[in-house]
Amino acid sequence: MTERRRIVLATHNAHKVEEFGAIVAATRPDLEVVGYDGPEPVEDGVTFAQNALIKARAAAAHTGLPAMADDSGISVDVLGGSPGVFSAYWAGHRKDGVANYELLLDQLSDIADPHRSAQFVSTIALVVPGGDEHVVEGVWPGRLATAPAGANGFGYDPVFVPDDADGRTAAELTPTEKNATSHRARAFTSLGPLLTAL
Repeated sequence: MTERRRIVLATHNAHKVEEFGAIVAATRPDLEVVGYDGPEPVEDGVTFAQNALIKARAAAAHTGLPAMADDSGISVDVLGGSPGVFSAYWAGHRKDGVANYELLLDQLSDIADPHRSAQFVSTIALVVPGGDEHVVEGVWPGRLATAPAGANGFGYDPVFVPDDADGRTAAELTPTEKNATSHRARAFTSLGPLLTAL
């Protein structure tokens, strides 16, 4: 049996490791996504791409393995694209997912449904030690719900209704459904050809 090549995902978030592992396994079963246990770099970029590269470079340098990093968030049109890169900290530096989406819903409480358009954005950086760096992006369009629904997923999933989900929130989708169409899946589709050299 051929040993699977390892690629590190630059995150301490077990949910992301599981989600990326499932996405990668669907098209590249020869790759094993492993979590990152090294020091967290300071994410002081002002774009998803900058922060993804900061994390991927740090993980590649620390582990000596090819590294992927995802920087992602929700972008609400009526808020000019916010929370955007501040999605994880929208309600403060505790990284409290429920507090984040509750604050966002409160801020949009008077906004009618036609104006609640939003999208999940995922930017993935791939860094090969001593080699190339690549950045790709995936966008999952939809709108904000008026109340949370669903028990799957994490982050803003309970309040995001994708355009292709028949009115269900991302947290009401099965993991298989979400991994087939999410912003991360869309970004990984673009990244896929770049992984053939690993």
